[in-house]
Amino acid sequence: MKIAVVGAGFAGLATAKTLREFDHEVTVFEKAPDVGGVWSATRRYSGLRTQNNKDSYAFSDLPMPREYPEWPTGEQVQAYLERYVAKFELRPYLRLATEVVRAELTDAEDGWMVTARRIGAPVSAPERFDHLVVANGIFSDPVFPQYEGYADLVRAGGKLVASSQLNNLEDARGKNVVVVGYGKSACDVAAEIGVVAESTTVVARRLLWKMPKRIANSLNMKYLLLSRLGEALFKYQELDNGMERFLHGPGDKVRASMLSSIGSVATWQFKLKKLGLVPTGEFADIANSTVSLSTDGFYEQVASGAIKVHRDTEIQRFEAEGDRPVAVLSDGNRIPADLVVCGTGFHQRVPFLDDAVSARLLDDEGNYKLYRQILPDGVPNLTFAGYNSSLFSPLSAEAGAIWIAAYLAGVVDLPPVEERRKHVAERVAWMEKRTGGKHARGTNVIPFSMHQIDETLDEAGVNISQRAQVVQWLLPIDPSVYKNVVPRLKERIQARSAKERVGSDSSSVG
Repeated sequence: MKIAVVGAGFAGLATAKTLREFDHEVTVFEKAPDVGGVWSATRRYSGLRTQNNKDSYAFSDLPMPREYPEWPTGEQVQAYLERYVAKFELRPYLRLATEVVRAELTDAEDGWMVTARRIGAPVSAPERFDHLVVANGIFSDPVFPQYEGYADLVRAGGKLVASSQLNNLEDARGKNVVVVGYGKSACDVAAEIGVVAESTTVVARRLLWKMPKRIANSLNMKYLLLSRLGEALFKYQELDNGMERFLHGPGDKVRASMLSSIGSVATWQFKLKKLGLVPTGEFADIANSTVSLSTDGFYEQVASGAIKVHRDTEIQRFEAEGDRPVAVLSDGNRIPADLVVCGTGFHQRVPFLDDAVSARLLDDEGNYKLYRQILPDGVPNLTFAGYNSSLFSPLSAEAGAIWIAAYLAGVVDLPPVEERRKHVAERVAWMEKRTGGKHARGTNVIPFSMHQIDETLDEAGVNISQRAQVVQWLLPIDPSVYKNVVPRLKERIQARSAKERVGSDSSSVG
């Protein structure tokens, strides 16, 4: 098949590499001048690092370079993806600095007409593809709150940007910076600019619990969070094995005590009581929407006064005070605001699809109706890649690509459409309830990354053995365990084809 993939982050590259292995003709469109998605030089903020250690944040067939630190920088991750492109010879299939401006179903809905534009050049003529894979990312379109007085901020010389747009630390030097939010990007940016800005103020509507990289400054968090046991500490929609049923049944007090203990250690380790930064709720709430790792140096700078945190409040409006911009908070505080950096989340949308197609992808609440986070209901020849925020993004991307390859080869035994619709509706409702509405329009699977990978590979018929999965209960996930999954899928497709040929020959003889 002739397949268009939109996006060259982890999901887009994994999909291109996998589909190429099954002899599909693949073209990858990427509007940035380099590969990487959120790791692109055009989008990574200063101070960006991985949440995972390097050994678990990698593709199954290409480990992170040995010389990389435990938590690689954004620049190192992008360089790793360039190595992936080189190793699997994907460069000829990439159209970098080329934005897809429109993708339309053909009149017969048997393919797609894709219109693209190379940056700085006219729009190209539409090109026909048999199948379209949307891999444009769920962290690519930042949300900007609609603040009263924004015009006053700009007139007074202030500037408002998303965290992903703060690519140069010098933009903050000597300025009064306000960082909005308390997630990973907000705290990363605050810690990075705290050493160069005149003042750094974090405005947090709600404090989040943070997982220490090294618990009690000794135990690497990967042994607690990046294993099946760590995932099982949080209740999944279906408790599908004995250990999970025990942890959320007879062993619930043990499970709750484990999480509470981590919370107590984090409170002590970061001196949260002294700093007045103990979040409300329980430490288990860390998994309600997204697991956030602590940022090196953040709490130390709060303690020293380099960073000031205003908790349980938000920016109400901007004003000009003399010739300087200020942010007026809902608690009455007024803060100098030469530069405002918003770490306030992302929109989930596909701008190159028309409204009619987009409406077929969404439910009444605007959530994506994607079976296995991949297959839409009612739009033919279309799949999604990377619409599953995961602690193991490279491995999740591979699993999704393998499912797509199996689906296109006809070896995924799909449930009836009504059963799929019911499954998606129940899953999204569960996500919304579990996250308090912060489910990224049905794309948030954290912290249940391994459950999602299992469901995807099980349905493709190529998951790793139960014995291999048992090891993952006690040790951090090792992506290399999955490196033989693609060869096994090839064997499965060949076996299905041979069986069909035999059946066809038998019918002819009959």
